[in-house]
Amino acid sequence: MNKRLRSAALNPGPGFRVRTDFVRLESIVYRQLARFETPDISDMLNRLYAVDSEIRLRTNPEHRLCGPVCTVKVFPGDNLMVHKVLDIAKPGDIVAIDAGGSQMNAVLGDIICTKARHRGIQGFIVDGLIRDLPQIQELDFPVFARGETAIGPLHRGPGEINFPIALGGIVVNPGDVIVADAAGIVAAPQDIVAELIRRLKVHEAGSREYLEAVHRGEFSNAWVDEMLAEQNCVFETPEIDPPPSEVKEASSHADPIETEEHA
Repeated sequence: MNKRLRSAALNPGPGFRVRTDFVRLESIVYRQLARFETPDISDMLNRLYAVDSEIRLRTNPEHRLCGPVCTVKVFPGDNLMVHKVLDIAKPGDIVAIDAGGSQMNAVLGDIICTKARHRGIQGFIVDGLIRDLPQIQELDFPVFARGETAIGPLHRGPGEINFPIALGGIVVNPGDVIVADAAGIVAAPQDIVAELIRRLKVHEAGSREYLEAVHRGEFSNAWVDEMLAEQNCVFETPEIDPPPSEVKEASSHADPIETEEHA
């Protein structure tokens, strides 16, 4: 009997499914969040929502993303669902791809980026590899990824669109808000974005005067001493011997040309 094995067949449902839409916030929310720096956003989320820093901006250092995320989960080395998300994502969406951090194959290249730009997608964030980076850079289209490879993907599936994914160690749901730039990537759950913006505004107002003083060189580290004292940190003050006389003499007769070269 010549019977095909069923173990590799694609089963409809979890692992092979597409959700065609999700709830997006009002556009003013994204504009308000976009004016804050990613390190500040991470701080106001208690440092628990920053994506693994190995996923980095690979295109123009000035590129910056802020908007709702359309999620894609692929089998490592396969990008069938990355092609399909071009029909699902809406203008202004950021597409985040969970490729399991695979270092095997790229899951997108310049052709998909060209199509995405025509569809109004803001950019891609890939927990995996990309290819055709020089051509993508010519497009001036924002892409974040773990790295590049010349090895292209397959197009067979399985995969999911608009279901929860793991992006650089952070759980991301469709509709969550991502802010990403050369300083890092932060993924904020949609239901806490209003509270996050409130925290950022309070933080900004409270730190403005302090930062202006730091820029003038007016600051104190007394708070550091207080913390060290509270935890009984031990200070040691060693006795420093003066340098040997021959060293002092040699330094006083240093070659003027050599001194200038090493200034």
